[in-house]
This record gives sequence, C-alpha cells and structure tokens, in this order.
Amino acid sequence: MGRTRTYDWDDPATLAEAATRMAGIDFLRELRAGRLPGAPISRTIDFTLDEVEPGRAVFSLTPGEEHYNPIGSVHGGVYATLLDSAAGCAVQSTLPLGTAYTSLDLTVKFLRRITADTGPVRAIGTVVNKSRQTALAQAQLVDATGRLLAHATSSCMLFPVPIARE
Repeated sequence: MGRTRTYDWDDPATLAEAATRMAGIDFLRELRAGRLPGAPISRTIDFTLDEVEPGRAVFSLTPGEEHYNPIGSVHGGVYATLLDSAAGCAVQSTLPLGTAYTSLDLTVKFLRRITADTGPVRAIGTVVNKSRQTALAQAQLVDATGRLLAHATSSCMLFPVPIARE
C-alpha cells in the first residue's frame, strides 16, 4: 500500500515582495520568527531555517523515506537543496535593502549516505568572500554528531532591485 504525505504552502509572491522591503538579515529573521510564511520548497521537503546571523545561515531536516531515491537513501537533490539554501541565505544575510542575489553555480561533494536512520541533519552556510557584484559561500551538511555528510560551494551574483513601499 502506498504512503501519503500532505502539506500546504502560502502564496510565494507574498514572500518575494517582502524581500524587497527589508535588508537581507531582517528578512531572514522575520522568516525564522514565523512572521513571514515559509518558502514553498521548505514545506515540500520539510526543512526549516534554524539560525541566521550576518554571513551565516543554518537549516535543518529530519530525513525520511519521502526523501529517498530509488536505491533507498536520501536523494542528492535534497542534499543540494539544503546546501544551496544555506549558502544562498548566508549571502542574503549580508545584503542591504535594495540588493538581491541569485546563485550562479553550486558545486556539491557527496561524502556519506543519508537515510532515515541518520537522524536530523544541519546545513551550515557561511560567506567566504563578498564584493559589490559577487559573493562566494560554502555550506556543510552535518549529522547530529558533527560528521560531515556533504560540502558545497556557491557563487552568487548581486544586483540592485527596486525597493517596495508598504
């Protein structure tokens, strides 16, 4: 018999618009505090933003079989999504009002297999370097004991955006 998982999400336009009204760190703090709705992808995969400070963002996930690939372990795309979120939000946490980012690339190294037995994992993103137009970030995916499961680097392009008024 098949298994079922049900979830919901909020209109992503609400979140995107909110991002244009505040500095990156303030936006992420509002998201973390639950005063802004979570991103649809976070509901789909079921991960959360646990910590944010300038230049650093931490996401967590408890892996389950709904994250599995056909060979019985967590799909690499789930690893990549967590690492991309951590690295990208680390960059976002450094951006002033009126500046946005987009990922230019993501390089992931898968080091260990993850299953439901692995327990909770954390993706810890940090900014390595930032200039006016680009930023370089890294992220580590670790288990509860701190064992490294995967590593990623991400280059991001920074660009101006119009500031929305309330």
